[in-house]
Amino acid sequence: MYVRIARFEGGDLTDPAKAVERVRTMMQGERPPGLEQAKRLLMLVDRENERGLGLTFFDTEEDMRTGDEALNRMTPGDEAGKRTGVEMYEVGLDHDFGR
Repeated sequence: MYVRIARFEGGDLTDPAKAVERVRTMMQGERPPGLEQAKRLLMLVDRENERGLGLTFFDTEEDMRTGDEALNRMTPGDEAGKRTGVEMYEVGLDHDFGR
């Protein structure tokens, strides 16, 4: 498993519900071209510091690279804040403690 992590600052991250709804609306229906192989999307929001992380998971490194190209073409609008960085990792451990 591989994950692309994008960092964002400012914009609608002061209102996490608005930020989440914007991303949810963007991802409804068909996935944007290049993200067909994405397996999971997590959005982490730090309301106090007006920043957030978007984590997009893929099964293979090749799928992640294709997704990265697609996401890089999706420049966020002013309301979404500014993308300040992108990092890519292989997931070393994914442990679910259960409930």
